[in-house]
Amino acid sequence: QKSHIFEADFVLSMGGDGTFLETVGHVGEREIPILGINFGRLGFLASVNPENIRESVLKLIHGHYLLDERTMLHAESSTNLFEEGTNFALNEIAISKTDSSSMIVIHTYINGDFLNSYWADGLMVATSTGSTGYSLSCGGPLVMPHSANFIVTPICPHNLFVRPMIVSDDSKIALKVESRSSNCLVSMDSRAKVIADTEANLTISKERFKAKLV
Repeated sequence: QKSHIFEADFVLSMGGDGTFLETVGHVGEREIPILGINFGRLGFLASVNPENIRESVLKLIHGHYLLDERTMLHAESSTNLFEEGTNFALNEIAISKTDSSSMIVIHTYINGDFLNSYWADGLMVATSTGSTGYSLSCGGPLVMPHSANFIVTPICPHNLFVRPMIVSDDSKIALKVESRSSNCLVSMDSRAKVIADTEANLTISKERFKAKLV
């Protein structure tokens, strides 16, 4: 689908925030500015109301707009989990158990130093943009969009004293998974999902390109 987007000055995302995230996935490293028009339920990212489409497009044509650049996440795997050009996310990258399996253990390292072994349904690394999404529903904090942080948020942890942690977005976060079923689910903004053998460890860091929001 990468070839479906041609060179353009702008991309219009017409839907909710889910559509906006899918649009970011198509644009990728091209960094084409995206204007979100909210025909969906949530409008954190897609913030223009449908009745203001004409006014908004005229402002684009006349250059009356600002760009909001958002940091994204980049994932690398010890095995070939991802298709080329799909291993990035604006909101979060999550690793979780499959529907029928028991909880998994995620051994987590920050810049090579051991952080914790999370016994949980899963673990996600979210951006400050994603702090209002999946991370928030799992008890994560709200973080201002340009605060240069990532959030490490466990999903339904077994140990009740385990809490989300905020780290610098210059950090390299390594995840090593143990699972009785020998597989787990990896998702990036709920866009790309794969069943991964647990030998496929993940390293998450800041993506070299950004998402540009109009």
